Amino acid sequence: MVALATTLSYCVVNTNGREHLLACLAAIEGAHPAGVEHEILVLDNASDDGSADAVRALDGDIRLIALERRAGKAANDSTLLREAQGRYCLLLNEDSELQPGAAGALLAALEAAPTAGAAGAQLLDSEGEAVPCAWRFPGVGAALAGAVFLHRLLTVQSKGRETRQVDWAQSSALMVRREAAAEVGYLDPAFFVYYDECDFCKRLAEAGWHTLFVPAAEAIHHDQLSTDLAAGLPRIVEFHRNRDLYMRKHHGRAAGAAVRLLTAWSYALRALAATVTPRRSARIMWAHARQALFPGGGQSLRDRAGRAGS
Repeated sequence: MVALATTLSYCVVNTNGREHLLACLAAIEGAHPAGVEHEILVLDNASDDGSADAVRALDGDIRLIALERRAGKAANDSTLLREAQGRYCLLLNEDSELQPGAAGALLAALEAAPTAGAAGAQLLDSEGEAVPCAWRFPGVGAALAGAVFLHRLLTVQSKGRETRQVDWAQSSALMVRREAAAEVGYLDPAFFVYYDECDFCKRLAEAGWHTLFVPAAEAIHHDQLSTDLAAGLPRIVEFHRNRDLYMRKHHGRAAGAAVRLLTAWSYALRALAATVTPRRSARIMWAHARQALFPGGGQSLRDRAGRAGS
């Protein structure tokens, strides 16, 4: 009997998220569409919480890639895309849980649109509320919209209940046509984390592939960001450093400088507002403002990972 070709590869990156990872893998098994040949790949990013051993102990055929030295999200997703055998690859964070029907809806969307290179799910927070997860590409116009507090109106594209074309979608639950990913050279490892999928979708678009937002596909994405500034500062540094990298790569230094100024202005206004409203931390908003203006400063997640591996 000839084995059927693999159609769908689930590609999960995990960094010290053992319990989330186990929930993610359980959700895959519960949500996988019947009759679709698939495989599951897990890349453990040099975790020290027993994640790799937990995967080895599971029943089922899971391909585990256990790194000894921590790498960035773009590099890890690219490794999985290269190793995968499926025509389609569903990129997942360890803290993402597919809801029933999600994989099937993403697969159907890509099958129906031959020029679509990627399709993103509607992400839900831990309470099950929909959160923005697809946007217009960054640029001076998008930064200006943010500076006048029209970001959600003018740049968020994850809206409505119908599948629609968007500029880019978050990779916490992003199905990719492997052919398209290979054509553009996968994800750029210069982006350690943040803006990696944005750059990827931008290069797909430049190569003639577009990205879809599929609201019928839902995935819970647990928010693990710390509200403690000391713990969260490396993520803030990484976020703004990679936004600046994206701008310089695709729009040049002048546009990058304009976006730094506009972004710093919008965060400074939020910081001032946070001094009189308790919903946000003024210290965190000031940290964003400072880092937006001077993205090269501070210690990033990449810096921290490099020191840990040295």
